[in-house]
Amino acid sequence: MKIQLNGASIEAQVTTLADLLEAEGFGRAKVATAVNSTFVPAAARADHALKDGDSIEVLAPMQGG
Repeated sequence: MKIQLNGASIEAQVTTLADLLEAEGFGRAKVATAVNSTFVPAAARADHALKDGDSIEVLAPMQGG
């Protein structure tokens, strides 16, 4: 399926958000995720099905002030 990941178009052979994170090297990193501009909490990623055309944002927390 073709999806957008952080603004880049990619081809992915995954079914869930958790699968995508693992496939793209995020693994168990502490990140925030959104699918089609809707926040998806970490506990819901394994059950969040992706579909062709979805737009996924993965954001790492920033430190500093």
